[in-house]
Amino acid sequence: MELPTLGSSAPAFSLLNQADEKISLADFKGKKNVLLYFYPKAMTPGCTVQACGIRDSEEAFAALDTVVLAVSPDAPARLAKFQDKEALNFTLLSDEDHAVTEAYGAWGLKKFMGREYMGVFRYTFIIDKHGDIVQIMDKVKTKTHHDDSLRWIQENL
Repeated sequence: MELPTLGSSAPAFSLLNQADEKISLADFKGKKNVLLYFYPKAMTPGCTVQACGIRDSEEAFAALDTVVLAVSPDAPARLAKFQDKEALNFTLLSDEDHAVTEAYGAWGLKKFMGREYMGVFRYTFIIDKHGDIVQIMDKVKTKTHHDDSLRWIQENL
């Protein structure tokens, strides 16, 4: 899959969140910056570290007029369990058919321990209030993702 280009309009989407409510990217256009990140699977070690860093930085993101949307192929019920277990305070979105993940170039062939499979790349997109992609982070570190994202937003938006 090919990544969208910097400066282009972010691909539109509507997905169900952890509460089975439909959330659209268009809901935030003209109102908030969006930190959109893709992660492989709820309640796994790396994804939990990443999500908890975001959770603990919620006030800092809010101060920068930024909402966080996290997308995985998990069903809404699993996302609800993840939210409850880790006290997550941001929106988790279910992309079970990975159509949105594909539209953002975050779905493709992965290799792990000699095995090849299709899966989610841990990519982050920062989308400004106009709905344009202003940053693509394709080398995300789970432990520093929140700090790296906050720093970029503070320095550039």
